[in-house]
Amino acid sequence: MIGRDYSHDDELRATKVHVTQGESHVSTDPNVVMTTVLGSCIAACIRDPQAGVGGMNHFLLPDAGDGRSGSGGDAVRYGAYAMELLINGLLKKGARRERLEAKIFGGGKLFDSLSDVGASNAAFAERFLRDEGIPIVSSSVGGVSARRVEFWPVTGRVRQRLVAVDNAPQEVRRPAPIPQPASNAGDLELF
Repeated sequence: MIGRDYSHDDELRATKVHVTQGESHVSTDPNVVMTTVLGSCIAACIRDPQAGVGGMNHFLLPDAGDGRSGSGGDAVRYGAYAMELLINGLLKKGARRERLEAKIFGGGKLFDSLSDVGASNAAFAERFLRDEGIPIVSSSVGGVSARRVEFWPVTGRVRQRLVAVDNAPQEVRRPAPIPQPASNAGDLELF
């Protein structure tokens, strides 16, 4: 929808679906907004703009660490399973693989440790989508902030809010926020 202004009324009418770790949701309802909160986890927002269907997943690790991504149980946390579940859900609702487009979020480094799970998660998501031939039309990965993400699956609209984390690595901890005049300060909208 080129040039459409989103009003506060649109947001009040929205049906929120919260996507938690290991979950995947798909919708064709223009009133649905999918939400999640991410640290080192990744959320892929994938849609077919022509079919008017989209969905979001939320995963923690790219794979089981032992070469198995399995199905069921703890496997739902893993990226390959989460991505396949989301894509298959979209196809069942009428999406066509060649029209899919993706936006990815998360992959932050929220803890001062030697490993960077968030970077591994982001690299996995980018590689998986490239290998599947699904273009990433926008992304916000890495950094040291948690993210609140809202995704309107039918239109592809995304709003991200960065959230300071107290336990971020000392050298990259965010300073105290400067008061902003508008309530939307810090929001990033991707269309």
